[in-house]
Amino acid sequence: MTDEDRLREGLTVRRAVLGDEHVDRAEARKTALTADFQNFITRYAWGEIWARPGLSRHTRSLITISMLLALNRPEELQMHFKAAFNNGVTAEELKEVILHCGLYCGLPAANSAYHLLEDVLKVQGDMRE
Repeated sequence: MTDEDRLREGLTVRRAVLGDEHVDRAEARKTALTADFQNFITRYAWGEIWARPGLSRHTRSLITISMLLALNRPEELQMHFKAAFNNGVTAEELKEVILHCGLYCGLPAANSAYHLLEDVLKVQGDMRE
C-alpha cells in the first residue's frame, strides 16, 4: 500500500469515525505549519491503525477513550466521546469505561471525564442510554 493509498483510506475512516463536519473543519484550518502533521495523522492513525481489521471500531473507541482519560487529554477525549457514538458505543458503555478508568487512572480523571461526557450528551440532546 502506498502513502497515497493510506491517505485515501485514512480519510475514509477518519470521516466515518469523526464525522464529515469535524474533518472538514480540520482540513479548512490546515496551514503550511500543520499540513504535514494532518497528513501524517490521516495516513498513520486513520489509514494504518484505525483501518486494521484486528479490532472493531467500537473496541478501538473504548480503548482510545481509556487512554485519553489516563493521559488527561480533555480536548481529544471530548472529540472521541462524540466519535464513539458513530462506532456504536452507548452512553452506558462510556459510563462504565469511565468508572473502570477511575479505579486505574484516579478519581479526579474519571470525575473530569464524566463532566466532559455530560457536556457532549447535552449538546446531542439526550443521554443515549
